[in-house]
Amino acid sequence: MKVIAEFVGTMLLVLAVVGSGMMAQSLTADAGLQLVINSSATVAALYVLISLIAPLSGAHFNPAVTLVSALQRDKTARSAFAYVPAQVMGAIAGSLLAHLSFDIPLAISSKDRIGVHLLLAEVVATFGLLVVVFADWKRYRLRHRALLIALWIGGAYFFTSSTSFANPAVTVGRIFTDSIAGISPMSVLPFIAAQFIGALLAWFALRGIRASLRVNEQD
Repeated sequence: MKVIAEFVGTMLLVLAVVGSGMMAQSLTADAGLQLVINSSATVAALYVLISLIAPLSGAHFNPAVTLVSALQRDKTARSAFAYVPAQVMGAIAGSLLAHLSFDIPLAISSKDRIGVHLLLAEVVATFGLLVVVFADWKRYRLRHRALLIALWIGGAYFFTSSTSFANPAVTVGRIFTDSIAGISPMSVLPFIAAQFIGALLAWFALRGIRASLRVNEQD
């Protein structure tokens, strides 16, 4: 059930990302307005999906989240190995479903996203996302956590030059669309590397923060 939940959740998330990108392109040629449409739909879908699926699987939808969860021993290595393929396959299925629902022929993306500034943006976007995801969750109810995560992604759409992919599975899924949401195959591996760097930096930062909190509690 947990693996199926991760597959379905990631599929619907990518459907929202890619489908809203297609809708934005059909409604306006204004790049700024397209980004507003795309980000708004993504934020709304992410909030709903986390709220509904978190009780089933934790609502990772993201191999970077699963990696840090395993490093923190919140998730076993066996579970992590099961989650990641489900997330990647779900992301690809979501892109395919978006094309079917808009009756647009499937195409591999030709949108190159190359540059040090874009990779730095992905490090920052993923770092921030993971810090938000693994902040002191005992302090927040589920709906608050879902809102914080969705707001981070929505904000990062605009304050990062990469528009905040922040998710290796979603990045792979976005290969399979030539809409504004796409990313060319040659850009994918650097993006994923940057995302995992951001995730590992977040893990180290969280360890330091928690160690400091424990020291303060003992004083």
